[in-house]
Amino acid sequence: MQTPGWMRRPAASPSSGAKGDAAASAGAQEADGQGAAGQDSAAPGQGAQTASAETASTEAGSTEAGSTEAGSTEAGSTGTRSDGARSRRTKIAVIATAGVGVLVVAGVTIGTLGAAGPAGHATTVSDRHQASGAPTAPPVRVESVTQGGAVTGTNGASPIRVTLSSPLATDSPMPAVNPATPGTWTKAGTTLTFTPSTPFWPGSQVQVTIPAGRSGLRSAAGGVVAKTVTARLTTQHWSGLRLRQMLAQLGYLPLKWAPQNPTGFQPDNVATELSAMYAPPAGTFTWKKGYPSILTSFWGGQSSLIMQGAIRAFQSNAGLTMTGVMTPAVWRDVVQAAAAGKGNPNGYTYALASKAIPETLTVWHDGRVIMRTLANTGIPVAPTADGTFPVYLRYSFQIMQGTNPDGSHYADPVSWVSYFDGGDAVHYFPRGYYGAPQSLGCVELPYAQAHFVWPYMTYGTLVTVQ
Repeated sequence: MQTPGWMRRPAASPSSGAKGDAAASAGAQEADGQGAAGQDSAAPGQGAQTASAETASTEAGSTEAGSTEAGSTEAGSTGTRSDGARSRRTKIAVIATAGVGVLVVAGVTIGTLGAAGPAGHATTVSDRHQASGAPTAPPVRVESVTQGGAVTGTNGASPIRVTLSSPLATDSPMPAVNPATPGTWTKAGTTLTFTPSTPFWPGSQVQVTIPAGRSGLRSAAGGVVAKTVTARLTTQHWSGLRLRQMLAQLGYLPLKWAPQNPTGFQPDNVATELSAMYAPPAGTFTWKKGYPSILTSFWGGQSSLIMQGAIRAFQSNAGLTMTGVMTPAVWRDVVQAAAAGKGNPNGYTYALASKAIPETLTVWHDGRVIMRTLANTGIPVAPTADGTFPVYLRYSFQIMQGTNPDGSHYADPVSWVSYFDGGDAVHYFPRGYYGAPQSLGCVELPYAQAHFVWPYMTYGTLVTVQ
């Protein structure tokens, strides 16, 4: 009798067909368990083993014929099968999809089979237990981030070093540095080193970002950084000593400066100037000849009167607001001017107004006296204040307005005006004579002398009244 299509056994692979022939020759007396044992005896690790579609079974009065052909029939299929034979019979179904199989025994899912092997084969359960993933590489840890061995007050010219827990892969990305600075990364064991081509500017906040995940740093073993790490470094502040050295070299001071080792220190670009800012070279300041000794009393630290005047003079030449105070913008411009050798185009001027009768004004420029003239200072009720002050405002002509001691107002035309202390200025004012107190606080000069000296009384020029 023809076996219905739904009961037909699937076509066996060459290996399973051989097993079926062996089972048929053994006879119907073989127990079901032998067939199962034959199935379990598959050698572990066979990548293309085929699960048996059915186990051999003993029928009452009939033996199944080999079922390798689709048209085969069961011998004695008309006979009656015993209940015991049916109870011993075990049906195993293999449900296969593209590369994945599910093993079901008596309707209970046992497990998922591995990817299919060669055509007609599927991975056995034992093979699946053998399969295992590669061991997970340990994560990359960031041990430290330093610059010149420090985190704050760092030398901005020094390399940045990132120490990790394990060496990086050859093609691993590198950390990111902000502000963006040209430089090179190198690897040596577990240490990454960034060497800037140009030092970071003093007072900078430097941020080093070590990215995480597959797009971030990756170790040679395949490990990655679990979470992005951001390290912050702070460079040293500007050097007041180096500022004085640069302003002296640029001609903004009545002093000269020379390095102790002229051949070993020759800054000629921004990078070398910044390096010198972090480590000022040894050298010597010397006074330029020809200036009066009183000028030496105004020399000192960065806040000295000479430095205030020099900073104002530089700010004026650089087109900056004149405050006499160093700001980041002024620092940068000074460094760039020093790198370019852009000196003071006006030279150095100093003026001394003496109240001793006859009153005079003496002016020095670049170490020599260029003018000494009679002058007028303030009357007793409106005296010219003693002290030393930098020129902060200049006019070639002005209508000067104010209040007289009697309360009346004045509006006088004046020329060649250089303000140095509030409303007090050196300027021309017509008088019948000069050399005695006559003004309301200004230092008055004859026209020719005021005209001559005005170009030298530039911004930042120190004026002493005594």
